[in-house]
Amino acid sequence: MINVFQESPQGIQTAPHDPRILAAGHQVALREVNFSEVRDKDSLMLAFLRGLALTESFGRNWDALYDVLTDPEARPERFAILLTDYAAFRTRQRQLGPYLEGVLLDAQAEVARQGRSLWLLAEETGYDPRAW
Repeated sequence: MINVFQESPQGIQTAPHDPRILAAGHQVALREVNFSEVRDKDSLMLAFLRGLALTESFGRNWDALYDVLTDPEARPERFAILLTDYAAFRTRQRQLGPYLEGVLLDAQAEVARQGRSLWLLAEETGYDPRAW
């Protein structure tokens, strides 16, 4: 299997086994955003605030999220976001999911234009779609 960090980021990818260890070995800064408690846009923005260690000045809207993800002063050159329980979130939040995905993919493209890398890695922890 190809190591995800040896390739350019390509959309939202399945997280590899032991993503934290792999990221460290490839000099990729990795932060985790946990979607297990996300029920609405406010809790989604709070998950990013916590996961990315943002300050309370974070605007908690789509534009603010895009800005923090694409700011070369705020993010390392090689950066990964581990999206924990992402598939379950997408199942629960059928309206919210596409907006978030658009912001994440637009940010990934902008970061690439800057000559930097933003991996978006979906990690599932015991997700069973039949449980929803």
